[in-house]
Amino acid sequence: MFFGGSGLFHYFCCSQYFNRDHTEYTVMAKKGARVIITLECTEAKGVGKPASRYSTMKNKQNTTERLELKKYNPFLKRNTVHKEIR
Repeated sequence: MFFGGSGLFHYFCCSQYFNRDHTEYTVMAKKGARVIITLECTEAKGVGKPASRYSTMKNKQNTTERLELKKYNPFLKRNTVHKEIR
């Protein structure tokens, strides 16, 4: 579908990867304090079942200690405490 000569095609399709001169540029990754962490179930080891793992992101500057969340463990079929592992 062509949007006409109003420049809408350029706005919707090309604005992220091309500048106004229509020369290509690379998209750079953001440099920040966010890191990917892994959360592992703490209750599964005592029962003898496999531990469920989740991956998420956290901001290291705001949350310096290890993260601890309640997530669903499909092997135990209930919500359990998941702690950050390194």
